[in-house]
Amino acid sequence: MRWTIKPQPDKETILKLAKDLKVDTTIATILCQRNIETFEDAKNYFRPNLKNIHDPFLMKDMDVAVARIETAIANNENILIYGDYDVDGTTAVSLVSSYLKTLTPNIATYIPDRYAEGYGISYLGIDFAEDNDFSLIIALDCGIKAIEKVEYAKEKNIDFIICDHHKPGKKIPSAVAVLNAKREDCNYPFDELCGCGVGFKLIQALGVSRNQTIEYFMPYLDLVATAIAADIVPMNGENRTLAYFGLQVINQNPRNGIKAIIHHIKKTILTITDVVFIIAPRINAAGRIKHGNYAVQLLTEMDFESAVEFAAAIEIFNADRKDLDKRITEEALIQIIDNEEEQRFSSVVFQEDWHKGVIGIVASRLIEKYYRPTLVFTKSGDKLAASARSVKDFDVYNALEACSEFIEQFGGHKYAAGLTLLPENYEKFKNKFEEVVAKTIDKKLLTPEIAIDAEIELSEITPKFFRILQQMAPFGPMNMKPTFTSICVRDNGYGKQVGADKTHLKLNVFQGDNKQNYNAIGFNLGDKMAFVQNDFDIVYALDENEWNGHKSVQLVLKDLK
Repeated sequence: MRWTIKPQPDKETILKLAKDLKVDTTIATILCQRNIETFEDAKNYFRPNLKNIHDPFLMKDMDVAVARIETAIANNENILIYGDYDVDGTTAVSLVSSYLKTLTPNIATYIPDRYAEGYGISYLGIDFAEDNDFSLIIALDCGIKAIEKVEYAKEKNIDFIICDHHKPGKKIPSAVAVLNAKREDCNYPFDELCGCGVGFKLIQALGVSRNQTIEYFMPYLDLVATAIAADIVPMNGENRTLAYFGLQVINQNPRNGIKAIIHHIKKTILTITDVVFIIAPRINAAGRIKHGNYAVQLLTEMDFESAVEFAAAIEIFNADRKDLDKRITEEALIQIIDNEEEQRFSSVVFQEDWHKGVIGIVASRLIEKYYRPTLVFTKSGDKLAASARSVKDFDVYNALEACSEFIEQFGGHKYAAGLTLLPENYEKFKNKFEEVVAKTIDKKLLTPEIAIDAEIELSEITPKFFRILQQMAPFGPMNMKPTFTSICVRDNGYGKQVGADKTHLKLNVFQGDNKQNYNAIGFNLGDKMAFVQNDFDIVYALDENEWNGHKSVQLVLKDLK
């Protein structure tokens, strides 16, 4: 691990903020690092307010999209809500369809089959719309590159409204409206919404003429928060406000589908991390193993008992997904080990029988082991399909663009993308991708980095200090949980390896003359037990540990040396 301390902001700004907020300089420093430099900034940050949600009509084409939907409602047209099969897509479809059903009965949903149709808008989906007399398709979390598909739909007198957040290509589809804040000609103030977030802006805009305020849309925010968490978009600006209130809905009054998922969990209050690791994988499992329709049925189910049945089926899909993920990761690792005689800057692996639904997870697992840009390929029809994942600060989308001569189709963003290519181009692509990564990656990016907010003394960890840190949630990219380093700490002699195979480290640490002990847990750091005999340095985050009803602050170790 590379330990890097984040740049220290301007001293005067820190001192003024500390004074204005009545907090210590460490807290003020962390806030300034997050561009929170004034009392007003801090107020908006610690007390998110729905009034700070932007006017949806600031997004280009929103007025046109709303007008077209209003016409469809007035003329009793059939509207098809079409979305991707992952969490972002299925939550977006559930959100927009459930709102539109309050305005018109002529609404149906469509999730493409991951295996028969692949990612994004498909010709099969458009044929389905034609066969069933749909004259308007609202595409969510996909469509920004569907130039030919939109033309194909036009020939059949089917209009498209595209709501997407992926990077646009050089040409924008000629749909009735294309809602995407990443468009160069769009001046919307926040361009990091997820697909479900763009869907939310659409229903918010439809609510304006109906005098429906932002508070009216609160019940939909459990879906938006789930998508924000799962899609790993920046947790700042509008996303943070939507996630903050969405978490309140999840914890107080979630829709039946989400309630059914968390039905079996012992936790009373869920954090954004719980959404990422408990709710999202289960919603995702439907599209990975069976069909994304199961997720939409779960998330739109009005009857709780039926939702519990859907959740039970999805629980089985999730167990299957875990088994597949484990087996394929092991097979992929063997391929990498077999090719390790040469120094490589990328990992590209392929086996034709690997399950397409889990190759993205496998790519992430491989990065945990071999920290470099990674692609996992499998056979999909007569082509090969891959999921790409990247390391921090390396743009895998740009790298794929540089290899486009060998690619049939690709899309995504900086850290995650998908592509298809012809089997005969696999080796050429693999070599070209390695060449591009080798030339363009800063070699230090091949060692995982721990970005440290501040060096502190253990004595600074007071109840007030911890309470303020907790109020900085929800955490995510651009607003990560604060990470600290403390140097020359010692274990009190009771440190030990724990876990079934001794993979974790449990310590009680103190520093200098301050004999107060702090509990510390280091997941997967069991092999560092040898380092704790003398003084050592630690990097950690702070968490609350509950044991037998007693709560205490615990250091969650990320590394030690």
